[in-house]
Amino acid sequence: MLRSLPQDTSTSFTWNPTCSPMPEMFREQHEVTNLGSPQNPGPVMSTVVHVQPDTVVPDHIVWSLFNTLFFNYCCLGFVAFAFSVKSRDRKMVGDVMGAQSHASTAKCLNIVALVLGLLLTIGLIVLLAFTFPPYFHAVQQGMRNGRGF
Repeated sequence: MLRSLPQDTSTSFTWNPTCSPMPEMFREQHEVTNLGSPQNPGPVMSTVVHVQPDTVVPDHIVWSLFNTLFFNYCCLGFVAFAFSVKSRDRKMVGDVMGAQSHASTAKCLNIVALVLGLLLTIGLIVLLAFTFPPYFHAVQQGMRNGRGF
């Protein structure tokens, strides 16, 4: 008895020359090259992006720091510095109106602190200029008489 070996058809390859994908590929390429440009081009669409310029809001932080360090009478320089920091924070968040409001307050406080600081400094110098010479003269007279300090 002869036995035949079972054949596995799942791994066998058959070539059918009538079902070749090559003519279809050539036909598709031919159709693409014949298409060309569109016959009726539609209206040209364009996109316009309006970029709003950054609104420059001065926060006066350097001026406020200067007033805090040198002209901090009645703590006006410190309060101006606090409003300057608030203005900078509002500007970073994107709240332009809030930043302008805080910057305006900081500017007013800086002006008042600067004027008050200059007036008090000049007043102190004038006061010392009028008070010190008589005191200095009295000390000199005391040293001449041998009394000294």
